[in-house]
Amino acid sequence: MENWREQAAILVERNIAPQGIANKNILGALKAIPRHLFIPPDLRTYSYEDIPLPIGEEQTISQPFIVAKMTDLLGLQKGDNVLEIGTGSGYQSALLAEMGMKVTTIERIEALALKSREVFRQLSYNNIVSIIGDGRKGFPDNAPYQGIIVTAEATKIEDAWLDQLADRGKLVLPLSTENGLCRLCVRQKKVEEKAGYIDTWYDYCRFVPILPGVKK
Repeated sequence: MENWREQAAILVERNIAPQGIANKNILGALKAIPRHLFIPPDLRTYSYEDIPLPIGEEQTISQPFIVAKMTDLLGLQKGDNVLEIGTGSGYQSALLAEMGMKVTTIERIEALALKSREVFRQLSYNNIVSIIGDGRKGFPDNAPYQGIIVTAEATKIEDAWLDQLADRGKLVLPLSTENGLCRLCVRQKKVEEKAGYIDTWYDYCRFVPILPGVKK
């Protein structure tokens, strides 16, 4: 796709920035990533539209705005350690890597993990560690994480995620609510006399559900 850089810039300027994403590092990284490489060939004509798309295995690549929004909510700095639960296409991992984070990403579906690894290799993202496994357990070997992002709808916040979160770190996820809807939640670990967490709620959203185990 020869004009992908132009299309990526238009996507950012017309769809992402006007919706309230002001972080220049996020906007610049979105313009630098060839999103079409993370999308099946027969759907690449839609790569730079602000919509989710199927990627096989009953999974999707998220709407670019949601990817940007969740990244913004993490509040990370270059060099921070971040864990992603649900690699999927690999686009969210790529955004974090492009911004200079140290990324560990877990995917339970081997076929998707292998596809994303190949794209990471093509784009020379050497700061991404790709794991095939059950994301509900996190990945303690690389903990603690300044940020943890879950890219599938969760019915609860796993203890493993909180255990692996650094002090003052943020967990960002689409969480099922009592009314049956899914909503973005940020849980931040506090460091005070009375340790605990602060929850902040944001947009309602739609994600595929998180699933256990490794599918081969």
